[in-house]
Parts: sequence; C-alpha cells; structure tokens
Amino acid sequence: MIEQKTYHETVLDAAKEVFETMIFMEIEPAASAEQTDHSLLGSITFRGNLEGCLGISLSWPCAQAIARNMLALDPDAEISEREVCDAVGEVANMVMGSIKSRIQDIYPDIAVSIPTVVTGKELNSSLPDGTEKVSVSVCLNEEYYADFTFSYRKTE
Repeated sequence: MIEQKTYHETVLDAAKEVFETMIFMEIEPAASAEQTDHSLLGSITFRGNLEGCLGISLSWPCAQAIARNMLALDPDAEISEREVCDAVGEVANMVMGSIKSRIQDIYPDIAVSIPTVVTGKELNSSLPDGTEKVSVSVCLNEEYYADFTFSYRKTE
C-alpha cells in the first residue's frame, strides 16, 4: 500500500500538473494555518480496489479566479455562479484523473464518479472506519488558498 506521505506528494503533483497546464495558475504548498474561509467544496468519489473521495475546498473569490482562467476571461469579467461551480467540479475531475493515472500500477481497478459541488460554511465530511485522510494545502498565484483532501481505504 502507498503510504500517506506518498499520497500527499501524489495529490500535490497531480494538482500542480492540472493548475499549471490547464488553469494557468502557479501552485505552491502552503501551511494550513494560512487558509481563508472556504465556502465551496468540489468532490469526486472513486471505487475499486481503492475507494474514497477527493475534495477541493476554496473560497468564492478563489473559485471565480479559477473559472475565469479556465474560460480565458479577463480577471474582472462577469461570471455566473453556474460557471464557477462547473469549473470547481471540473478541477476535482481533472485532479482525480491525474491521481488515478499516477496510482494505476498499484490500483488498476478504479472507477471515478461525476464531480459534485456544494456551497456553504464550515463544510466537513465524516469518514467511515478504516479510512485514511491526506490533506494538502496550496497557495494559488501567491493570492488564493485551497485545500485538497484525499480520503481513501483499500478494499482488497
């Protein structure tokens, strides 16, 4: 089984790949203490010989900046709530796809769901027994903060 430190690196590397090539934003590890109030959570579940959930939590301004970059809009361009939520869901999908490709030699039987996005304050989830959780905090363009969580358990 892959150890938590390796999962941490896998999630960070996958996020860097997606943000730098598809969203055109710089991404660096950040201390979780630097986090701001998160009001959106994009998540995607996976099943197979490893099951769990990847989540990305971020603030509304951060999500808007991501959506504008993904849509090649000016930083001040109007953007709808639906476009922002769609972008956050797509980020979860792309990062999970990158993670899946990185662990497929060890866990070849993983099916991924469609992403979901929820809004609110103090968004948390409970984990079933035997589930491990890795948290990766990042800073985007030296301005915004986001948290990736990778919750998993081996099913074999």
